[in-house]
Amino acid sequence: MLTQNPARGQCLSVAPCVMKGIAVPTLFQEPLVHFTEMLFQASGVPKNEANRVARSLVDANLCGHDSHGVIRVIQYIDAIADGRLKPGAPFQVVKETAGVLVVDGGWGLGQVQAHRLLERLVPRAQALGLAAGTLKHCGHIGRLGEYAEAAAAHKLAFMASVNNHGFGRGVAPPGGTEARIGTNPLCLGAPSNGDPVVLDIGTSVVAEGKVRVAYNKGQQVPTGWLLDPHGMPTTNPSVLYKEPRGSILPLGGNQAYKGFGIGLLLDMFVGGFSGAPCSAPGRPNLSANAVFFLVLDISQFAGAGHFLSEVTSLADNIRACPKAAGVKEITLPGDPERRAKAQRMANGISLDDGTWGQLSALAMKLKVPEPTVEFRVDKPK
Repeated sequence: MLTQNPARGQCLSVAPCVMKGIAVPTLFQEPLVHFTEMLFQASGVPKNEANRVARSLVDANLCGHDSHGVIRVIQYIDAIADGRLKPGAPFQVVKETAGVLVVDGGWGLGQVQAHRLLERLVPRAQALGLAAGTLKHCGHIGRLGEYAEAAAAHKLAFMASVNNHGFGRGVAPPGGTEARIGTNPLCLGAPSNGDPVVLDIGTSVVAEGKVRVAYNKGQQVPTGWLLDPHGMPTTNPSVLYKEPRGSILPLGGNQAYKGFGIGLLLDMFVGGFSGAPCSAPGRPNLSANAVFFLVLDISQFAGAGHFLSEVTSLADNIRACPKAAGVKEITLPGDPERRAKAQRMANGISLDDGTWGQLSALAMKLKVPEPTVEFRVDKPK
């Protein structure tokens, strides 16, 4: 059920909210992009950069990754306001060879600088077979899968990771009670004759942004996500945002050393190659990423025909795997994002009331008109 512009959080019928559910703010892609772009422009971001970041954030929402969507607007604009991020920052090449770029992002907006890096790596990879690049002094770059998809459009394979520029340590080592590294994601992308296969995962059980979404909603998180400051399991998301702080569990369950080990080495690679810090105590909150991208031209290894044929055949074979009882479909990395995008393009993007309330308050402060918002009444599950 959709109703236009009622008071936020109120029921849209005579029946009590407990029976009918709550009103969820819902916006469609282009109005949300425009609104987000206007918030950034009102905060001093050049139009082209505002559009780049707005489209990246809304695309994350479309793909079902609300943790990397417009929930980040407040974080970015706060960082702009206090000088941690600098709109319009130059893209400064510190060192380069035919196949390597080492770049200082000048504390520019992450999606802006990261796409500039990828755009420069693509022709180098096409010329040499592969190219690698790094960024330091760069804002949060958003969903890594976005860059893998862009590389796949050129029939290029892709590998990437980021760290939090030394800050944002949310993951404790197995057996530890204090966080020592970030959630340090790993992204791998392979083009195929159909949709690309894109794996984009944190090396922790969950991205910090998903915990933040639950925190904004006033909800508990699933068991197995978080530890409290004493190293004990908890479902309370506030342990990441109030002192003393807890931590996010590494990927791997009973073998969490695997996820922690991958995250640790990625932290070392990203910091070591880029010239940015690895995770360390006492680092300031810079709302930043250090970045490592590796782009590979499939045509210059065993050949594009072989790569695409084998990747496509393997993907098809996995989808055709016999299914266990109750399983409707076998999916591959990238499938959930494409499915969510199709649904949200058709039905709109539903935001939690906490996030929409923050954006609405920011719009009022910046004198940016709010878009038309529909409120879908979702019944309790």
